[in-house]
Amino acid sequence: MRCPKCNCEMEKQIVSGIQVDRCSSCFGLWFDSGEIERLSTRKAAETIDIGDPALGDRVNVYDRYDCPQCRVPMIRMVDPAQTHIWFEKCGSCHGSFFDAGEFKDLATFALSDLFKRLITGERT
Repeated sequence: MRCPKCNCEMEKQIVSGIQVDRCSSCFGLWFDSGEIERLSTRKAAETIDIGDPALGDRVNVYDRYDCPQCRVPMIRMVDPAQTHIWFEKCGSCHGSFFDAGEFKDLATFALSDLFKRLITGERT
């Protein structure tokens, strides 16, 4: 599979017995349906999400693309508890793509997330 953000090869990673795809260049993460819920512990997130969050922020502006599995347009999502986390989800296969740093941020809710909520604008 190719990364939907930078078109580089996605590499298969096994975490807690679950296979996740990680981009070899931008370190974005592809999760098949149901994998996020099974891997959203802090330890699993730190193991799989090794990319630089600054790079993730730079590629996060590319949010209108097709699913790398189904080729249908991805749906732009915002995590309701941490509204500064923007990711994309496929309405067909229900896979999700997180830019570098986003999944680790999702798995760790901290006081700083309340401040991020205040300074992050709406996703348009």
